[in-house]
Amino acid sequence: MADKVIRVLLVDDHQVVRRGLRTFLEVQDDIEVVGEASDGAEGVARAEQLKPDVVLMDVKMPGMDGIEALRKLRELANPARVLIVTSFTEQRTVVPALRAGASGYVYKDVDPDALAGAIRSVHAGHVLLQPEVAGALLSQDVGHGGTGRGTTLTEREKEVLALIADGRSNREIARHLVLSEKTVKTHVSNILMKLDLADRTQAALWAVRHGVAG
Repeated sequence: MADKVIRVLLVDDHQVVRRGLRTFLEVQDDIEVVGEASDGAEGVARAEQLKPDVVLMDVKMPGMDGIEALRKLRELANPARVLIVTSFTEQRTVVPALRAGASGYVYKDVDPDALAGAIRSVHAGHVLLQPEVAGALLSQDVGHGGTGRGTTLTEREKEVLALIADGRSNREIARHLVLSEKTVKTHVSNILMKLDLADRTQAALWAVRHGVAG
């Protein structure tokens, strides 16, 4: 089971929040808290050092905030999936975070079981979007991909893109289309390149906006 444990890094400037998260997550058989950080800069350093699978990232922190830390992790090509932790009143910060490459977000008052489920979901490659945030994102330009760029996609790439928009992981897409995961990864890379998009989140939103999603 050791290779299936999800390694999580907690980044929040409030020690009591980190302690509460650690207390709950440590009782999950498939989740291990490998470290903590009290601000964005420390979070980036710890993520580079510890190589977690998932980072729970607060938005508002002194010094480097969560969004800037997320951008830095993407610049460093850190593979960790980032789950933003925010309050309802900070909802306007979620859109920039998702555009910067976050895999989704949860509210600070999230039910503990739902939090564990969210960690498992983003680790599996899913994108967590609430309808109101998806709407806000779709009202803006996502990346530089215009409608015309979609015509360069092959039929197979369109199928893969539709499944990305459905929140499927590469493994699930491979099973659904009876392909190898390596082939799916190649299709995903080609989609991002052709549409000039940065990540799966932007690809999913592009698909919804341009009618590719099912």
